[in-house]
Amino acid sequence: MNIVWSPLAVDRASEIANYIAQDKPSAAEKWIKTIFSKVEQLKISPEIGRIVPEIRNSQFRDLIYGNYRIIYRIEAKRISILTIRHGNQVLPIKEIIT
Repeated sequence: MNIVWSPLAVDRASEIANYIAQDKPSAAEKWIKTIFSKVEQLKISPEIGRIVPEIRNSQFRDLIYGNYRIIYRIEAKRISILTIRHGNQVLPIKEIIT
């Protein structure tokens, strides 16, 4: 199964890493590596994430890493990484459902 990152997810990962790097660049690098490692696990077990509670559709799931949610959609031949959000942020549904 292929993994495809949306432009929004790439932007969010970059924004978060840049924010972390302001205090500790090595922590930002570790954070990015771990995010990509967690996402790679989806190739083997795409349903390891919980169903996104705001949507309640089994196609939309999230992985939790620290304070962040990696929101993704399981599709027929790919997994789409839709966005990354801090767990305390409200998830705008329009941001992930197109």
